[in-house]
Amino acid sequence: MTEATTSAQTLKPARLLADSPPRFPNESAAYRSARNDLLAEEIELRRHIERVAVQRRALPPGGVVSEDYRFDGEAGPVTLSGLFGAHDTLVTYNWMFGPQRARPCPMCTSLLSAYDGEMPDILQRVAFVVIGRAPIEKLVAFKQERGWRHLRLVSSGGNTFNRDYAAEDPAGDDNPAFNVFTRAADGTVRHFWAEEMGPSTADPGQDPRGAPDVMPIWTVLDMTPGGRGSDWYPKLEYPAPPG
Repeated sequence: MTEATTSAQTLKPARLLADSPPRFPNESAAYRSARNDLLAEEIELRRHIERVAVQRRALPPGGVVSEDYRFDGEAGPVTLSGLFGAHDTLVTYNWMFGPQRARPCPMCTSLLSAYDGEMPDILQRVAFVVIGRAPIEKLVAFKQERGWRHLRLVSSGGNTFNRDYAAEDPAGDDNPAFNVFTRAADGTVRHFWAEEMGPSTADPGQDPRGAPDVMPIWTVLDMTPGGRGSDWYPKLEYPAPPG
């Protein structure tokens, strides 16, 4: 019996949990009824997310990484195995900032700006590295412009990491990609998981996204009446507010 199955048998029905929420000033009975229905679905969604996380953690060992890729880091050359530091788990994000780009992808930049603030906490559990194909000097210059303090950047311009783990064409556009690697006690590095939801798995009328969505901005906007909208995306910079 799996962990997910055992937990599901001991949980209270979401509908029961949803019937004792707080009340807010001047809400109508119709609002509360609809909100309770939604709350039950939110509880079920949380449970589904946890079931998926359990299933992810139970994956069999992934493929052995046969090449100890060499990157250009902010302090000099570094290998993939060296990026783990003291951790046994390494998370990598492929930043859409290749040598053909004058400026990086705004969506990637929005994501990484949020992660920069979380990085001191994330690094307590795992190693995390941002990988771009542009020269390291170009990556670092934008890091300084953006005011990032905690993100570690490396350039993969001299190896095939992006092609091997982000399905990038070396002469074409960049792809965003999350990958997770593990390092065993004997030093063996394996690929554990990659975000594989993209354009081919997107539902009609929706941008490609993972589940859960890794973009904090969309998580916040999904809680608002206007939602994500269909005609707005993050930008690298905005006009100064009037006055």
